[in-house]
Amino acid sequence: MPDLRRGVLFGIAAYIMWGLFPLYWPLLKPSGAVEILAHRMVWSLVTVLVVLAIRRHWAWIKEIVRQPRKLGLLAVAALFVTVNWGVYIYAVNSNQIVEGSLGYFINPLVNVLFGVVLLRERLRPLQWVAVGFGALAVLVLTFDYGRLPWVALTLALSFGIYGLVKKRAGVAGTESLAVENLIMLLPALGYLGFLQVGGEATFGQEGSGHVLLMVGTGLLTAVPLICFGAAAISVPLSTIGLLQYIAPILQFACGVLVAGEVMPSSRWIGFSIVWLALAVFTYDSLRAARKTRTARRMQARLLQPERSTT
Repeated sequence: MPDLRRGVLFGIAAYIMWGLFPLYWPLLKPSGAVEILAHRMVWSLVTVLVVLAIRRHWAWIKEIVRQPRKLGLLAVAALFVTVNWGVYIYAVNSNQIVEGSLGYFINPLVNVLFGVVLLRERLRPLQWVAVGFGALAVLVLTFDYGRLPWVALTLALSFGIYGLVKKRAGVAGTESLAVENLIMLLPALGYLGFLQVGGEATFGQEGSGHVLLMVGTGLLTAVPLICFGAAAISVPLSTIGLLQYIAPILQFACGVLVAGEVMPSSRWIGFSIVWLALAVFTYDSLRAARKTRTARRMQARLLQPERSTT
């Protein structure tokens, strides 16, 4: 029980930090989204390497080098997490925080669709209802924005594919992040060098505070991931499924209450439909998890007499 409580606290901490990201990225202006993204890759790698050095945990490198399939999957993961990070930084710094939060609200529904399309999974009736509400919400918000909510859809799809590929790769969070950032290191350094040569780099030109904030993107990336990794070990998936809504709720609040983004009635309707879809989805997930636990307990009871007689 103490492990479960500690795991839940770690999970809450991770999602709160992810939810408060919109407060951090504007502090890095006048840096552009791509420059911030490149620095985030570099300093994330530095932070993760420091963590691995403290843990003296290097044996995994030999194992992963001998598995080109895993390296290939992590390369794909690196590409999609780069898209996800870049689009989200752009969304925050272009006052589209609310639409960015929408991407993470609909991400669980996108994961369900991936299960159907890619893994040939069969959906339960209430899951179909939730997906239907999600599709309706996208249509309502498309009408509201006058365009497809491409920021939200890109974030949801890229993060969904990233999670799917990472699951296939089966590499622990810290080690995986190290490989992903290492794969993207050369493009990141190349872009930063290009900015420096062209006199367009802001790093080192905006004072020591800006430098510290840019370096801090490494900690901002690694710390929530480490907390999430600690939570995932001891917390049931059904609980993680509930905790994951903390981040988009906080992002949405940052957009409406802090950034003061306009929310016309049609947008509130669209988001309300999304929240209804998530309520149906969460109820169904909890019910399914409860049935699974009950079935396991009954099976254990049936097997108990057999063990006692042997």
